[in-house]
Amino acid sequence: MKVAIYPGSFDPVTFGHLDVIRRAASMFDELTVSVLNNTQKTPLFSVEERVKILEEATKELPNVKVDSFSGLLINYAREKDVHIAIRGLRAITDFEYELQIAQTNRKLSNGELDTIFLTTSLEYAYLSSSSVKEIAEFHGDISQCVPDFVAKLVYEKYGHGCEQ
Repeated sequence: MKVAIYPGSFDPVTFGHLDVIRRAASMFDELTVSVLNNTQKTPLFSVEERVKILEEATKELPNVKVDSFSGLLINYAREKDVHIAIRGLRAITDFEYELQIAQTNRKLSNGELDTIFLTTSLEYAYLSSSSVKEIAEFHGDISQCVPDFVAKLVYEKYGHGCEQ
């Protein structure tokens, strides 16, 4: 069985993330979307909330599971016996950062963890979770960035009604 992990913060999940998830799910028998509990960041949503949001956003994809992890990806992948990580790329600036992480993971895992990069579809290349949060914080329209139910949850976190 071909399996892969798509790790990330997903705070919040965007249409760009969902594009990568759908495409990766079509390439693998099983894809685990893994929410990273990054203690160096202050997320808008808790890990548990992000897991629930992703479960809802991916419910039509039967081969997609959602999980969470802390610590190093290589340890999580080893624990799950998965040897492929998926990463999305929006721009050349992403590539430089992601390449360094991929090479580090490969080295630290003794070659057991490879990374496959998927370029985000052009219509989502501008999207980032950070920009979605900033737009929402200032009452902007995020309906082109995230699913409707996610937009509602983001606006609620900022104490706004649904702005759409």
